[in-house]
Amino acid sequence: MSVLRTDRLVLRDWRASDLDPWAAINADPVVRAYFPGVLTREQSAASVARFQTDLERRGWGWWAVEVAATGEFVGFAGLDPVDDGMPFGGVEAGWRLARPAWGHGYATEAARTVVSYAFGSLGLAEVLAVTAAGNLRSRAVMERLGMTRDPADDFDDPEFLEGPLRRSVVYRIRAGDHRPGGRWARARRGG
Repeated sequence: MSVLRTDRLVLRDWRASDLDPWAAINADPVVRAYFPGVLTREQSAASVARFQTDLERRGWGWWAVEVAATGEFVGFAGLDPVDDGMPFGGVEAGWRLARPAWGHGYATEAARTVVSYAFGSLGLAEVLAVTAAGNLRSRAVMERLGMTRDPADDFDDPEFLEGPLRRSVVYRIRAGDHRPGGRWARARRGG
């Protein structure tokens, strides 16, 4: 399996000790403001099991993210094939961090690393990211990655009933447009 490292972060397999902080992240209504709702501990545990299975099967997926200097688990980042039933296909980059980890550049750093991995190690031609139209924080990360949005790709997410969270935006970046740079572009395989 791949472990991705940056100057400040380690993207790694999931550990049993990650469950409590992961469940707390998913129970936080501010973190989950652009999702259908908060998750129970059982739902968080099931997601960890799925994430780890995908990492073991494919060698990539949704990695646990920890701060390298402290070993503190702060969330997840990674890549996953787009769910069936969406109006587009491909591989999506994503991230979710605990609120205390916001504002430190960790989401951009982790996302840049997984996008570099997608192009460099997996040989993908394109990576996309999807969020609710109103999720300006995630959209800013997408733009910092060099992703662009075509309003023609916007869609109503079938997971949501009518309301402000239903409209979603799609950002994309092609391999030829990816410019890894700065301290966040140093994704390395390692253990």
